[in-house]
Amino acid sequence: MQQTLDVLRENVRRAEALVGLHVSLSKQTTIALDLSDLLRAAFVMAISALDQFIHELTRAGMLEIHEGKRGATVTYEKFGIPLSLLAAVTDPLTAQATLELEIRQRHSYLSFQQPDKIADAIRHVAPDGLWAAVAAALGRDSKALKTELSLIVDRRNKIAHEADVDPTYPGQRWPIASADAQAACDLIREIAEQIFAYVCPPVPTGASQGVTSQSQP
Repeated sequence: MQQTLDVLRENVRRAEALVGLHVSLSKQTTIALDLSDLLRAAFVMAISALDQFIHELTRAGMLEIHEGKRGATVTYEKFGIPLSLLAAVTDPLTAQATLELEIRQRHSYLSFQQPDKIADAIRHVAPDGLWAAVAAALGRDSKALKTELSLIVDRRNKIAHEADVDPTYPGQRWPIASADAQAACDLIREIAEQIFAYVCPPVPTGASQGVTSQSQP
């Protein structure tokens, strides 16, 4: 599970490198050279990092439930396997591979970027209440935190799907600053760290590391 967080950290670092490159080059060039697309790329990379992290964390957690290393949640138990695949689950290794493939195929059509979609994914591996816990850990109001993330995702969507063009001024792109892109990277890293802590809470020193049920009431 730790690998999912390590990959997220590296991917956000790559996004931050684009922000740093923008800042550095801006000091060496004139405004005639538009470097703002570096910041737009950073936005897209940062949200992509979060999306990939949620996909991988959910998949890894569901496989841990299947292996008996994690308590099942209500949402996990509703993740039905097609009858056509049941014949393949008699062997434990085949069963695990079959489940992993099914998770990847079903989730490949989904994006886990907006707060509600992220919560839907995490319910497969942890109890309900994700955003309340994440917000509390960050000392934030949960509604305000989700709104802030949604605005970052919306900006990413403008960049990825609308060329970041302001429809009221055809040919003009929405303004963007390095502080905007860096703030997006910072927030995504903070949120991801707390999501990981919620799904994989640290084990107190000296405590038993046996399987703990995480089923919803």
